[in-house]
Amino acid sequence: MKIVIPGGTGQIGGVLRRALTKAGHEVVIVSRSSGVRWDGRTLGAWAREVDGADVVVNLAGRSVSCRYTKENLAEMMRSRVESARVVGEAIAKADNPPKVWLQMSTATIYAHRFDAPNDEVSGIIGGHEPGAPGYWAFSIDIAKNWEAELDNADTPHTRKVALRAAMVMSPDRGGAFDHLSWIARLGLGGAVGGGRQYMSWIHDEDFVRAIALLIREPIAGPVNLAAPNPLSQQDFMRDLRKAWRVPVGLPATRWMAEIGAAVIGTDTELLLKSRRVVPTRLREAGFEFHFPNWAEAAQNLVERRR
Repeated sequence: MKIVIPGGTGQIGGVLRRALTKAGHEVVIVSRSSGVRWDGRTLGAWAREVDGADVVVNLAGRSVSCRYTKENLAEMMRSRVESARVVGEAIAKADNPPKVWLQMSTATIYAHRFDAPNDEVSGIIGGHEPGAPGYWAFSIDIAKNWEAELDNADTPHTRKVALRAAMVMSPDRGGAFDHLSWIARLGLGGAVGGGRQYMSWIHDEDFVRAIALLIREPIAGPVNLAAPNPLSQQDFMRDLRKAWRVPVGLPATRWMAEIGAAVIGTDTELLLKSRRVVPTRLREAGFEFHFPNWAEAAQNLVERRR
């Protein structure tokens, strides 16, 4: 197949590009910096790659690994909404539109909660829930607007899927696993803010296999890309330390986490929001995870990183 990946130069794009190319597909990267060039907001020559493609996987959007300043949040919103909109326009104008459009979204769309998991049917969409800082609602608004562009696109011949992805764990430099491993190996990977908040994740091998299933199976709408066993932040970091053979992880209070996040240029939402997400639609489609549990996934990732 010919698979076009707008915004495919980041960690997740690299994971997909390597796997899809190895499987024999033609992969076209569309980005601001390499491959076929675009600006992420207007139609141009890049749209010719979409016409006649089999699949589009849109990953475009500013990285969330940053301080959540007013300017950065606005750029997250703009880059995601505008790129989804223009991808929809390219598909709508194509003489031979792709059969499938997989649009990146995020598991952050669900509420900050501890009591029950969020799936695609019974999950609670977040926004201003008790115990959550007010600005966390902006991240949820981004996800809502991102998916709205997918829903509203006039592409009747193209099946559309919103990828509500948890953290994709791969041994690549610069990804979530890299950052969390750095913290763990420094001996700082203990409970943060009490450690009760849930962490959802997916191993890169399962992420690629899930994408392959969504390309071939007639599934549309939102799909959670997350391993079936989310766990508390405290247990998550314990298993990661064990994989790296680090015996101790110092805990951190919320204010200590704020200082640490500022030092490394990220935001505490990524550590403190409880993301308890489960993949009901994937499981109903017969998907079997190779890495359903974090302890085994972490060990595999560490071995591949060494």
